[in-house]
Amino acid sequence: MEHLNYGAIGNCRTAALISDKGSIDWFCIPEFDSPSIFARILDKDKGGCLSFIVDDKYRTSQKYIEHTNILSTTFESDEGGFEVIDFMPRYNISELKGYYMPPEIHRLIRHKYGKPRFKVNYDLRMDYAQAEVYHITGPKYLKTYSKLSNRDTIYFYSSLDFNKIINKAEFEITHDEYIVISYNQKLIKINLDRVEIEYERTKVYWLNWTNRSKKYMKYNKEIERSILVLKLMTYNRSGAVLAALTTSIPESIGDVRNWDYRFCWLRDASMSIETLIKTGHQGTAQRFISFILNIVRSKQETLQIMYSIRGDRELKEEELSHLSGFKNSRPVRIGNAAYTQKQNDSFGYLMDVLYKYYRYSLGTLDEVESMFAVVKNVVKTVTEDWRKPDKGIWEIRGEEKHFVFSKIMCWVAIDRAAKIACFLHNDSYSKRWRETAEIIKEDVLENGWNEEIQSFSQSYGSTDLDASLLLMEAYGFISEDDPKYIKTVEAIFQSLNYKGLMYRYNNKDDFGKPTSAFTICTFWMIRALFVTGKEEEALNMFNELISYANHLGLFSEDLDFETKDQLGNFPQAYSHLALIDTALLFSKEIEGPKFVKP
Repeated sequence: MEHLNYGAIGNCRTAALISDKGSIDWFCIPEFDSPSIFARILDKDKGGCLSFIVDDKYRTSQKYIEHTNILSTTFESDEGGFEVIDFMPRYNISELKGYYMPPEIHRLIRHKYGKPRFKVNYDLRMDYAQAEVYHITGPKYLKTYSKLSNRDTIYFYSSLDFNKIINKAEFEITHDEYIVISYNQKLIKINLDRVEIEYERTKVYWLNWTNRSKKYMKYNKEIERSILVLKLMTYNRSGAVLAALTTSIPESIGDVRNWDYRFCWLRDASMSIETLIKTGHQGTAQRFISFILNIVRSKQETLQIMYSIRGDRELKEEELSHLSGFKNSRPVRIGNAAYTQKQNDSFGYLMDVLYKYYRYSLGTLDEVESMFAVVKNVVKTVTEDWRKPDKGIWEIRGEEKHFVFSKIMCWVAIDRAAKIACFLHNDSYSKRWRETAEIIKEDVLENGWNEEIQSFSQSYGSTDLDASLLLMEAYGFISEDDPKYIKTVEAIFQSLNYKGLMYRYNNKDDFGKPTSAFTICTFWMIRALFVTGKEEEALNMFNELISYANHLGLFSEDLDFETKDQLGNFPQAYSHLALIDTALLFSKEIEGPKFVKP
């Protein structure tokens, strides 16, 4: 079984995954959603990587430099030891110039003791391994060209001999060395001193950023790592939050549920705002709100469930048939056709974001007026569409249904709109929208509740259950002590809990029955147990779940019920958001900046 034993490094422009053996197995350049130059995670033979080859006598261990997104991998044997420190430079240059965040990876090779030996495997495969390459060795760098286009180039800098690297000759080191792989030619001299300076500057940036986080009595380590993951997955130039760093890591081995997650879903990202604000990072939250404002800048703009990290609307999906996939799980997809889907729940997330905008960061009068035009447009759309079937929160690609959770999120959309109108002292809109929200709520209570199963069901007229229904309390649709909510929690636990983990649902969809646990759904169940009075059961379930994180505390989208191995795209923002929110149920803040609501 292949495992997702990876660490993530990044600089809010792009990111890379590095295995616990120090191999860069996934790197898209120059940005998160650009084609990969290393994709070994999706094809062991063809994908390409940048790794260190050592003999079997070496032991490896891996950790993050505390409070940072800088990764350390140590190689040790009787003959010698060395440490590889991997990072992407990120630090503030000035208020006017902003951040320095070049598309490049620095590998600082620190000699620890003895005379360690290794070979460098520089196996670069451009454009998702579709393009063969050739190298030209110069005095300052090794330049790699794509055979499909001589304008597609990568620059490789190192204190190690380029020809020995290309020929995979062995190195024996007695002092520190370095490797830098860059999308652009460097205009400054690259040497060990420069790499050390970049390391220290990047380290200070992450230490300062983490220091602004609130601190907690329990689970502070897990909360901090999750916050760092969320920050790493934020695209600096727009404020968008990626769902995950990868594409096509399967939800189940050998299955076809393989999707590209290098995009911004309104659902996932809207949840991140509240979490970031709660943990002390208003600036990151504000930048995402700005991204939303740019998406819906016109009241004529139609809305969709997801966008590119730059706000592009078209995310054409295609298959890369030449790649074998993670553990031979085809197909490998880039792009995501789900952007065309009708998901009525997405309006609820969006309006929840806009409500937070009004609540936390009221802007200038013209901006407020522009946003209120968007609010009215969303209300108009929801009023017209809430009675219609849709694809639901899980983006079912088959038949549209009257999903109960979609109806609930339509209620959220109108409820938040009414609160915004009230906030702006617009009583006529507030009154009218509250009446619409009440109609939707009554419809859900009448048609969403199923007497036979004594629970709200997945869709109107169905006896199937769905973990998303656990969120009806969190969004304020129903109170935690309502008998129908308590019964729903009990029914979902009985039906969807298997070996301590939760299915999203266990009825057939267009790809058959799901076979893996959806990590966030287990977090949702923990919250539901907690708020309905089963705090000890919730705590035990939480402790068990966080023990399934990988060796660095990272979570993907799914878990294997039997082995508890990570599955699905990685790392998953949704999972880490839920981890933070759930951990806060069991802990109290002990220090950190306070944010007072206006």
